[in-house]
Amino acid sequence: MASHALVPAATTRGMKPTQQAMAKRERPVFSLSDDHAMSKKILDTHNPDGREVDVNVILHIAEEVFQHAYPAGMDGVLHGAGAHHLEGNIEALKLEEKASLAFDGMLEGLAYIIHKVSCELTCKCSSGGHDTHSTTMSVLGMLSGYQWDAKLVISLSAFAVTYGEFWLVAQMFATHPLAKSVAILKQLPDIMEHHGSLRSRFDAINELIKAILEVTKIIIEFKKLPSQYITEDQPPLSVAITHIPTAVYWTIKSIVACASQLTTLLGMSYDMIVASTADTWEMSSSTHKLRNISEHLRAELNRCYQHIQDKMHVEYFQMLVHLFEATQFDNMKIMRAMIYIKDDLLPLEVGTTHTRASVEVLRRKTVLLLLSDLEASHEEILVLSQIYLESRSRPEFQYEIVWLPIVDRSKGWNDSQEQKFKELQALMPWYTLHHPSLLEPAIVKFVKEKWNFSKKMMLVTLDPQQGKVACPNAIHMAWIWGNLAYPFTISKEESLWNMESWRLELVVDGIDPNLIDWMASGKFICLYGGEDMDWIRNFTKSARSVAQRAGIDLQMLYVGKSNNKERVRRINSMITAENLSYCLMDLTSVWYFWTRIESMFYSKMQLGKTIQEDKVMQEVLTMLSFDGSDQGWALISRGSFEMARAKSQIITKTLEDYTIWEEDARSKGFVPALIDYFLQLHTPQHCNRLILPGLDGDIPEMIVCAECGRAMERFFMYRCCTD
Repeated sequence: MASHALVPAATTRGMKPTQQAMAKRERPVFSLSDDHAMSKKILDTHNPDGREVDVNVILHIAEEVFQHAYPAGMDGVLHGAGAHHLEGNIEALKLEEKASLAFDGMLEGLAYIIHKVSCELTCKCSSGGHDTHSTTMSVLGMLSGYQWDAKLVISLSAFAVTYGEFWLVAQMFATHPLAKSVAILKQLPDIMEHHGSLRSRFDAINELIKAILEVTKIIIEFKKLPSQYITEDQPPLSVAITHIPTAVYWTIKSIVACASQLTTLLGMSYDMIVASTADTWEMSSSTHKLRNISEHLRAELNRCYQHIQDKMHVEYFQMLVHLFEATQFDNMKIMRAMIYIKDDLLPLEVGTTHTRASVEVLRRKTVLLLLSDLEASHEEILVLSQIYLESRSRPEFQYEIVWLPIVDRSKGWNDSQEQKFKELQALMPWYTLHHPSLLEPAIVKFVKEKWNFSKKMMLVTLDPQQGKVACPNAIHMAWIWGNLAYPFTISKEESLWNMESWRLELVVDGIDPNLIDWMASGKFICLYGGEDMDWIRNFTKSARSVAQRAGIDLQMLYVGKSNNKERVRRINSMITAENLSYCLMDLTSVWYFWTRIESMFYSKMQLGKTIQEDKVMQEVLTMLSFDGSDQGWALISRGSFEMARAKSQIITKTLEDYTIWEEDARSKGFVPALIDYFLQLHTPQHCNRLILPGLDGDIPEMIVCAECGRAMERFFMYRCCTD
């Protein structure tokens, strides 16, 4: 790739006249016409012989020089604090001396080449009319046997020697006889006398040094990239390293420019120093150029890091797949892989108490991994909390729940998300991940691809022996049966259904205390729903009238709708105020009623049951179609198995025609006669609407109408509901 992509062309916009003139006279070294030729010259100087240099150690020492020299050096000169400053730091120097002993062996073999490059910088830059390009190429030639990062660090260290000596003498010449003599020979007193005028020049040099250090560190980072995940012969690293020779050239050229600025000060009169205003601009121009190089290289480095992360995520993902396929000695290997694989902290936290724990608390226990995003409803957590807390008082239920917040952190993490996480975590009496940042991105990918997590809350059961999946989603049986579903395995789910049938106890499960009393005393029970208050008034009045005429004790309960809490709240208030019937006043109970009905469908689906062959699924779909409809509906029952249900039009007509089937009601029984009359009124014309929440992997390709058996049309619906 051409180097002009790395270094933007300079412009003369905003320059002073003298700067514009200089820009016109000085043709860029890397113009578009000779870019390739120049790159070739740089590469021709590169002939590494395999020698290795610990660039980090040397860079650290060079940085120490720059940090101690300026602006501390300038401030020391301004305030005359040379000797006092030195004495005050004797103890610190003694401590640093111990640390520097470790560097001696590393520097021993480099001292000569550093000195040689330092001499090249000093001598060439001191001569009149020196050419920074020629000096740069000369330095590259001296360092031909070293890698690119080593060339930079050695050149920087060579300049650090000159820079450090300059400021060391400047700080001490006022109080130390030796420093004073050296300073006189270098004419430093004259320079320091006009320190105010020189401040901008030294600041410009300091800013350029910072830019040099930044480019150097980035190039060193490229060398540290792990070869098992990224190689120099493949993108993105192969693309990035084509820019490094050019970047090294411009960085060493900037080092040469800094050295030139420093050495040309020596021996110059004050008038000459003040007259050379273009030098400060040249420093600023070089700083701007290096910052552009740094920005470009950082972008390339970030692409490399992203490539490495992607490779590591794939590796972690494949490791998870293998763990769940292979035989395990116990459940801990999978627990650590799914929760937190390192041992440097306690990754689990009980949400309500903030008690921290290690993964060891899950050893040889049935573990229910609770998967949800940060939009989990409070109703879900509240009901699951009741189930979980009930299990704590029952020693036969040995299981733990662990919440894994499934969040795509590649899209960022903000204060709002942090607040949502903490609010949800505080509601949970079970173990939660201490923070979403502990969750490996590969785990998010795994639960989405292998366990079909999309958005709806899931409970994945892991067995206590090996940590294998015992049920891909136990949330449905948890909603239906609570702790009776322990140990929440597929086999337990099958056995529970084998003992179950479509009956009132299954539908309501003691969701309201009144229901338990009504069933125990053999009363007729009517569950009804809908949103049309006029229909509700007419229906409850007609039902009460028919019940009175039939001589039956009919109790009615309004169970609302699943997706409109505020509307249900208002209807509850009106029903109560008008004394029309009982209501599920707790909206969580309304949610739970419909969630259980919905869960029956998904539980059956998970076991491979079909609508055509399964009576419970047929009835469940009918109830769900009632909920998805705009019409009212009613289910009338006595005992466990006598249940009649119909939509508003049929139930209204049936009640109006009671005199027609009254005799059948007396002879057959009220509910059987009701069912027969429903069938008489039924016509082929109907329109049933079924709304199922999107669960990847759970929605069947075809659903047949529970009323006529024909395949239903499939539509997609997108809903945002903050109700």
